[in-house]
Amino acid sequence: MHDLDHRLLSALRDCGTHARVAAVARALSFTGEHGALWLAAGLAGAAVDRERRSAWLRGTALTAAAHLASMGVKRVVRRPRPDVAPLVRTAGRHSFPSSHATSAAAAAVAYGALRPAGAHLVPPLAAAMCVSRLVVGVHYPSDVAAGAALGALTARLGSNWMTKGGSRV
Repeated sequence: MHDLDHRLLSALRDCGTHARVAAVARALSFTGEHGALWLAAGLAGAAVDRERRSAWLRGTALTAAAHLASMGVKRVVRRPRPDVAPLVRTAGRHSFPSSHATSAAAAAVAYGALRPAGAHLVPPLAAAMCVSRLVVGVHYPSDVAAGAALGALTARLGSNWMTKGGSRV
């Protein structure tokens, strides 16, 4: 797995040599720091979609919970980041799991359940966020895959709570 991780990272990292790709990857990385993009999206959804406000707020809480879970796993696993020149600064030294991928996948599952409001835009943006972490060189593919799995699982486990109280999704 380690060799595959390095080969995939190298291939995707090469995409970062293209100025436009690097700029988009940097922007996604910046907006995804600490789940900011996804938390803001959830709060915006709650403000605009009054009918499903409670569900949006619960989805936002699930996204935050997933992000916090990934931070806890990072503190336990303590896997160092890839030994490449990154295109962005990182908030920490550890890479497993990717917190960006965790919060992105949690948002994709939680907000995606709020059809049609979140189902069409959020999953592709979440996938782009995940790939951006490889392009900027701060995560191995297995970090991103594990983060996405953790985020999706967290949101899925909380889906019954998200629809609690008769909120229509």
